[in-house]
Amino acid sequence: MKKILVAMSALSMGMMMTSTAAWADIAIATAGPMTGQYASFGQQMKAGAEQAVADINAAGGVNGEMLTLEIGDDACDPKQAVAVANQMASKGVVFMAGHFCSGSSIPASAVYTEEGIIQISPASTNPKLTDEGGPNVYRVCGRDDQQGVVAGAYLAEQAKGGKKIAILHDKTAYGKGLADETKAAMEADGAEATMYEAYTAGEKDYTALVSKMKQEGINIAYVGGYHTEAGLIVRQMRDQGMDTQLVSGDALVTDEYWSITGDAGEGTLMTFSPDPRKNPGVDELVAKFREKGIEPEGYVLYTYAAVQAWAQAATAAKSVEEGKVIEALNSGKFNTVLGELSFDDKGDVTLPGYVWYEWKDGKYDYK
Repeated sequence: MKKILVAMSALSMGMMMTSTAAWADIAIATAGPMTGQYASFGQQMKAGAEQAVADINAAGGVNGEMLTLEIGDDACDPKQAVAVANQMASKGVVFMAGHFCSGSSIPASAVYTEEGIIQISPASTNPKLTDEGGPNVYRVCGRDDQQGVVAGAYLAEQAKGGKKIAILHDKTAYGKGLADETKAAMEADGAEATMYEAYTAGEKDYTALVSKMKQEGINIAYVGGYHTEAGLIVRQMRDQGMDTQLVSGDALVTDEYWSITGDAGEGTLMTFSPDPRKNPGVDELVAKFREKGIEPEGYVLYTYAAVQAWAQAATAAKSVEEGKVIEALNSGKFNTVLGELSFDDKGDVTLPGYVWYEWKDGKYDYK
């Protein structure tokens, strides 16, 4: 009788273990600046990832299993990003929709490659991420060498028309990378900047830099950097009586920029990918965000799309195992809120590049 009970008990435990394995949650993550001066972008990513997980789970999950979401705060700091990456690996995360800053994504990618974790960044634009990253590294945003061509062409045209151009950067992987690509594109188009200067991110007083631009008679200041410093620079230009136009890149896609500048931000130009809020078929999703008090601007829908692409690849692969998902990502086409997308042999997305936006009356829209 004992042998029968033992056998039945073993069978029962085996069935429970099989059931647990079959319905185990799949851990995925997003990471970015959840705190600090760039936290508005981290909150965009968090909102996008949370909604994507909720919608995927409501539709049955991935291969019949539910997703759970881990949130990592790297504060756009490279060392903290590596620590977050190692923390995610210890939690058994199989996919990272992150990071935001290129200076975080690039060092963290080495950890993800070593640990067999797929990484799709919604926002990191420095070419080195995919040029030098492992086969597990992708992005659903564009690259600085694409963005720089668009900005450089505009600046070159203005310079040839007699305008004096200053190119500024914040010394970060993103900011300097974008400024350098823009400068190179401008020079390839036969024009040169009057000034090329670095500034320190996180400071509050840029009056010395602004005074130098005023002395040089700068008409357009191109900022390779983030909205916090760009907003202060344009305000301090207006304080010195300068009507110099501020031009920048995709790190100004947050309403927080206008909260810094006020009316001083009027007429600011920036490059960013086409606004996914305007895509066909996303009205219901956009409304869902807005009902929660979230405006899905900037990188909200890019993070949502990163999760969508991974989930569709894992479904096609019938597995979350890295090699099988990589094969699916490399060969598939994915229907996302950004439109149908695929990845090239570097892991870069095949989507339209960059367009111009202008800040007017506290909002940004196509120029």
